[in-house]
Amino acid sequence: MQVSLNSSILTTISEKTQTKQDTLLNKNNEEKLKEFSSMSAKELSNSYFLQFQAQISAQTTSNSSAQSALSGVISGVPSNLSEILSGLDLSSIGYNGTAIDKLNVDEASALVSEEGFFGITNTAQRLSGFVLSFAGDDLEKLQAGREGILRGFNEAQKAWGGNLPEISQKTIDKALSSIDEKIASLGGNVLNVSA
Repeated sequence: MQVSLNSSILTTISEKTQTKQDTLLNKNNEEKLKEFSSMSAKELSNSYFLQFQAQISAQTTSNSSAQSALSGVISGVPSNLSEILSGLDLSSIGYNGTAIDKLNVDEASALVSEEGFFGITNTAQRLSGFVLSFAGDDLEKLQAGREGILRGFNEAQKAWGGNLPEISQKTIDKALSSIDEKIASLGGNVLNVSA
């Protein structure tokens, strides 16, 4: 699966931040305190926002790609199915069932049904729930999560080679709607949010 420049940058920053945090954890308490105090609040906050965006972006890509692949199994397998599925860690989003490329049409249909693991409601809830639970009432975090969802969706579209199937479009709309409602309830403006 192709990785965009933005996703690569976020991953690199996230890895560097994690490495710095790991190094700090391995030092004694005095050294840790000295190192942590040298990081500005803005640096810490930015690193957590970037990690959060990268995580929700990866989750969105995995969910959207899996939905698309399942739609492909139902309507006729796309030629790039193995490419779409390669690199996806579906267990990271809670799916531990049969490999998608091994499913028959009935099994794939059950997974994308309204009650299915990859149905619109369940998938939208996984995406928006992750953002809402992490962000709480913090407008900046909500907007960062929203942007992460849009980035992940765009990554999935690139892997798919065009527009994703209708189920993925409806899922993203539903996930964003939940986040937008929360942003609006806090007096925020979703029109100023861009991906």
